[in-house]
Amino acid sequence: MSNLSLLFTIIFVFIALFLSKSFRIGLEKDIVVASVRAAVQLLVIGYVLSFIFDTNSPIFIILILLCMLTVASQNIVKKKQQGFQLFWRVFITLAIVEAITQGIILSIQIIPPTARYIIPVSGMIIGNSMVIASLFLNRLHAEVDSRREEIQLILALGGTSKQAIHHTLKSAIKTSMIPTLESQKTIGLVQLPGMMTGQIIGGASPIQAVKFQLLIIFAIMASATLTCFILSRLTYPTLFNSYQQIVKR
Repeated sequence: MSNLSLLFTIIFVFIALFLSKSFRIGLEKDIVVASVRAAVQLLVIGYVLSFIFDTNSPIFIILILLCMLTVASQNIVKKKQQGFQLFWRVFITLAIVEAITQGIILSIQIIPPTARYIIPVSGMIIGNSMVIASLFLNRLHAEVDSRREEIQLILALGGTSKQAIHHTLKSAIKTSMIPTLESQKTIGLVQLPGMMTGQIIGGASPIQAVKFQLLIIFAIMASATLTCFILSRLTYPTLFNSYQQIVKR
C-alpha cells in the first residue's frame, strides 16, 4: 500500500464524523482522538517491533509484554472507582492468563520462541482478555446492584459472602463470555479473522493460515474463560466488608 492510498483511507473517518454529526450523537471528538491515537501508536509500534524482531532479545520481549499488560490494565480501570487496587487485580489476572496461555503454546512447540511470534500472539491474547475483563467488571457491578436484596437476604440467613455472590458471579461470567462465543460460532462464515486474512494476502497457503487462526481462536477462548474466573475470584471479596456486609457503591 502506497502512502497516497493510506491517506485516502481517512475517508472512512470522515464518514464516521459525518454520521455522528448528522445524528447528533456527540462522538466527533472521540472519533478524531481515536483515529489520531491509532495512527500514531501503530506507526511507533511498527518501528519498535522492527527493532525488537531484529534483536530478538528476551529482555525486549519481556518489556513489551509488560507494557501491553500495563496499558491494558490501565485502560480497564481508568473509569472505575477503585483505581490503584483494581489495577493490580486486573494486571495480575492478565499476567496469569498470558503466562498460562503462552506457556502452553510454547511448551508444545506450536510456535517458535521468538519475538516475531510471541509478541503478536500475546497482543491478541492480552487484547481479548482486556475486553473480557472490562465486560465482566461492568456486568458484575450491574448484577450486584440488581441483586442487592437477594445477596443481603442470603447473608442475613447465615450464608457466606461466597455463597451470597455465587449466582451473581455466574451470571456476570456467562454474559461477558457471550460476545467471544458468538463471534467464534460464525467465524469463517460471516467474518474472516485478521490474522488469517493477512497471511493469505501475504501469500501464505490458506490451509496454513487456517491452522494458525485455529490456534488463536482456541487460545482466545481459553484466555477469555480464565480471565473471567480469575478476576471473579480476586474481585468478589472487595464487594464485602469485614463484617460480611455488602459494600455500598
